[in-house]
Amino acid sequence: MYNAFFGFTQNPFNMSPDPAFLFRSPQHEEALANLIYGVQSRKGFIVLTGEVGTGKTTMLECLRDFLASQQIAFASLFNSRLSVEQFFELLAYDLDLRCNRLSKTEVLLSLNNLLLERAAAGRTTVLIVDEAHDLGWEVLEEIRLLGNLENRHGKLLQIVLAGQRGAGRKTGAAGVPAIETAHRDAVGARRFSICKKPTSTPGLPGPGVSNQTLIPRDIIHKLYFRSQGIHRVINAICGNLLHTRFARETRMATARNARRSDGGHAP
Repeated sequence: MYNAFFGFTQNPFNMSPDPAFLFRSPQHEEALANLIYGVQSRKGFIVLTGEVGTGKTTMLECLRDFLASQQIAFASLFNSRLSVEQFFELLAYDLDLRCNRLSKTEVLLSLNNLLLERAAAGRTTVLIVDEAHDLGWEVLEEIRLLGNLENRHGKLLQIVLAGQRGAGRKTGAAGVPAIETAHRDAVGARRFSICKKPTSTPGLPGPGVSNQTLIPRDIIHKLYFRSQGIHRVINAICGNLLHTRFARETRMATARNARRSDGGHAP
């Protein structure tokens, strides 16, 4: 509701994992490169771990965009608290398998045929599981067994598991190799530049990072310290900060505003 007041085209601190707002730090680039390389080289398993709010789901969105652009078939599971039966049903639904989706046996046969057909055409298939730290052991074992499907050229199904740091330990205990990739996101300035509406109104942020004046540089340093660089916390604090400024009809933030705006989000 404050977009017009600040000269934005959209809310710069929306909590949704939108790849358009991704700040491509070296850590993010490395994480995404590892995901893409793991899929293209048919490694079988890739595990992406990190602290809460560091952008794992956004990275998965970037990966999905890449897979779609390359016409690589993939299934995405966002709710990891599933029974074995529910897991296979959702897997069959996402990959549009022509079988009785309530039968594990039929799903496995149909999936194997699909993977072999795609492999024969030089194509691969990907399974993406978010919140993998919540996977039950029985479901995790089924996923591990799916990772054993292969031909002479490599794994038939590429499996990407993303979750909190415990996911690395959990998948490791199940015999799944983990690549621990944590990353922190300095999102504020990039989000301002993306959402900026062209304007010549004094006091509004100019085009690009160097001219944004809503949050002075000294306040940005304080926000980074309070949030520890975790972008979900940065978004929450900055969103509250702008709401406060909008309510008081003042565009420039102050250190006092920032202290009042963390809302208990700071670690």
